[in-house]
Amino acid sequence: MVRPAPPFLDRAVRPASPRRSTVSLPPTLSRVRRTTGWPPPAIACSWFAEWPGDGPLLVPNGERQVLQPHARRYRGVLGGCDHRPVSDHATILHADADSFYASVEQRDDPSLRGRPVIVGAGVVLAASYEAKACGVRTPMGGRLARRLCPHAVVVRPRMDAYSEASRALFRVFEDTTPFVEGLSIDEAFLDVGGLWRISGTPTEIAVRLRREVLEKVGLAVTVGVARTKFLAKVASGVAKPDGLLVVPTDGELEFLHPLPVERLWGVGPITAAKLRERSIMTVAQVAELGEPALVRLLGRASGRHLHALAHNRDPRPVQVGRRRRSIGTQRALGRRPRSAEMLDTDLVALADRLARRLRKAHRVCRTITLRLRFDDFSRATRSHTLAEATAHTPTILDVARGLLVAALPLIERQGITLIGLTFGNLSDDRAIQLALPFERGGTSAVDDALDGVRERFGSAAITRAVLLGRDQGQSVPLLPD
Repeated sequence: MVRPAPPFLDRAVRPASPRRSTVSLPPTLSRVRRTTGWPPPAIACSWFAEWPGDGPLLVPNGERQVLQPHARRYRGVLGGCDHRPVSDHATILHADADSFYASVEQRDDPSLRGRPVIVGAGVVLAASYEAKACGVRTPMGGRLARRLCPHAVVVRPRMDAYSEASRALFRVFEDTTPFVEGLSIDEAFLDVGGLWRISGTPTEIAVRLRREVLEKVGLAVTVGVARTKFLAKVASGVAKPDGLLVVPTDGELEFLHPLPVERLWGVGPITAAKLRERSIMTVAQVAELGEPALVRLLGRASGRHLHALAHNRDPRPVQVGRRRRSIGTQRALGRRPRSAEMLDTDLVALADRLARRLRKAHRVCRTITLRLRFDDFSRATRSHTLAEATAHTPTILDVARGLLVAALPLIERQGITLIGLTFGNLSDDRAIQLALPFERGGTSAVDDALDGVRERFGSAAITRAVLLGRDQGQSVPLLPD
């Protein structure tokens, strides 16, 4: 028996007349379905079963007509069926600037064009394709990079120039389509499925996007076009540098399966080694292995994840305005010995910088993670989760110091080349759960005053005494949160 729609849902969703109309699904539709049971899964399944993936989604119940961009935004909300509103056409673009930092340097200094360029002296932050041809990679040490490519030009990073180039790049992305999901300062997913009549086919849009980025920003960008986000990113990686690759829907697995297993998201050196120990070299062999065998080999989460990707099952939509789930910063220390006091000073600088970013984005965190890299390039993490979320610098610093003290014996045995901090379990600072005596403890008056001074006069206008005269490292440009 189909339960009738409650009156408030009638007003929000259904048109007043029996004629077809164009409306938007209300943001509360998922909550309404959970609490009222309407619409039933069977009806939801029938809606998506007949939707072609492009153009309007025709909903028989009430003769509603929802345009594709709105349907994409609510993809997966109406559960209970296997019919995902994933387009039958390659409508997702993954655009990625080539060697971003190095390309900006070559753009701004014509004498560097065609020559191997390394950005960063102590640690390689970026390398041009001419330098990569000599074996230079990030984050390689500067001394090793110069040995591999002795004729390379080493330039100091200019973060302000990279930030401005990133903003110009994303302006072109947003002029192309309103559905842009930034991944980093130089790459993004773009959904162009609703632009057939306005801008042409996805391939035509991709060609035009590459031309406009080159003309307006002065950088080369590689674009992969596919039906899913995963495959679009793989396609752009295969097409680099300065290429365009469109994966047709009837040739997805033919393109994907011959690739090495490292092309699958989530396959790092350790997972790749496990697979190669069993002579699993390609994505096709992962697909043939079967989900149960992958779960036994890699664990439940990783096994199911890789099995889905090996068959190009990726129902995720392009999400606009998605906020970060964690933020972090780190500092390379080199190989010289460092005392506990020196490490504490480095940690203070990282905590100050990261806590300010947290408050500027109006976020609070519960989990603080200390990240370490040792002389043998092995890594370790130590984390602690607070009972209440905070953006209070002294509270965060106390936890970070405790983690560092606990890790000092390991550091003394293995040395240290990098220290970093990550804040996780982020939430909005306006949604802090208050505790008795109902005082909001997210920040302090001192934090607010320091943030105000730095915002007005610059980050170097006021600092801790222990940090005076110390190089606090480069501030890497980030996407707005």
